[in-house]
Amino acid sequence: MIRKILPLFLSLFLALPLAAQQGTEAPQPDRAATGGAQTLDDILARQRGETVAQKGLGDPTLADPDDAAGMAGQLGTLGGASDAEVWRALRYGLDDVKVSSGGPESRVLIQDGGMKWLQFRKGPLATYGAYLLGGTLALLALFYLIRGKIRIDGQKTGRTVTRFQAIERFGHWLMAGSFVVLALTGLVVLFGRMVVIPLLGHEAFSTVAIGSKWVHNNISWAFMLGLVMVFVMWVLHNIPNRTDLKWLAVGGGIFTKGVHPPARKFNAGQKLIFWATIVFGASISASGLSMLFPFELPMFAKTFAILNDMGLPQLVGLGPLPEMLAPHEEMQLATLWHSIMAFGLTAIILAHIYIGSLGMEGAFDAMGTGEVEEQWAREHHGLWLEELQQKGHAPAPDKAAHPAE
Repeated sequence: MIRKILPLFLSLFLALPLAAQQGTEAPQPDRAATGGAQTLDDILARQRGETVAQKGLGDPTLADPDDAAGMAGQLGTLGGASDAEVWRALRYGLDDVKVSSGGPESRVLIQDGGMKWLQFRKGPLATYGAYLLGGTLALLALFYLIRGKIRIDGQKTGRTVTRFQAIERFGHWLMAGSFVVLALTGLVVLFGRMVVIPLLGHEAFSTVAIGSKWVHNNISWAFMLGLVMVFVMWVLHNIPNRTDLKWLAVGGGIFTKGVHPPARKFNAGQKLIFWATIVFGASISASGLSMLFPFELPMFAKTFAILNDMGLPQLVGLGPLPEMLAPHEEMQLATLWHSIMAFGLTAIILAHIYIGSLGMEGAFDAMGTGEVEEQWAREHHGLWLEELQQKGHAPAPDKAAHPAE
């Protein structure tokens, strides 16, 4: 009889702790001493199989670095100080952290902003970036179906006008060609794990990713050189003037057949693309240089300080931007900003490529051979053609040869 009852009591006794864990909700721990991070009690509770309350974990209102004890006091005899305070001080990169070698980045032993960077990179950045490029291509395809190719309306003359010199075309293609390569390799680096690995596997992606990174880093110099060349050669021609308002008022005539607003060497649409390329390209180059030379060219803390002094963050409803950033935070912001600017410029360049190839008859010749049909120049850049004729660089209308059949 005793042999039968003893196992029953033993089973009930062993089951009591499990029943207590399932039936009692874990109390809310006090994590103020750890700045909202997990405590020793949290760790021990997990080891016992208990449910650990998440309230307070990572709460920024509790994570005040000023509450951490000084590093020197923590590394001596602990006394009342806990190891959690030591790690918390390291987490916030106090000034009294010493390392035997390396620069400022070596003093950052714990940098918990990396997960936020990774989540933003894999989430909103990749998602909205894909939507932007996909939406741009869809709109261009729809526009082509509705408007078709923009043809030369008047009768072709058979005569050509020099649109761009060889050095201008070289600078353009140096920048344009390198940008296409940079865009493709950049997309591989960003979307490789999500797209390339499922299609080709890990080993193939490793080879593609390493090659893309090498090409991306080295082709970037060609892009920056082309950007400087284009800016120097064309900046004076792209200063806005009143003529641009007339062009914008009718949408440049690209939406309506037979409408040809006056324009000089560059119309308002081309000027918008020029300045977008310069601004976006310069920003991409600056953040790219910061990544090419890690921890050597920090740019965001100083920029945030300037913006705070100007009051711009407060103007749009934001609080002051952080002016003290760890080296790793500078690098994380550089990679995100680099990608955001690259997505924006890629969308703009897609529209530029469309209008310069499929979208408009005769447009590609300007950068292909440098020579354009005279009637094309008259319809799209009439004021520029008149200037050439007055300077004797193009045949005057009354002295022109007979039009070609």
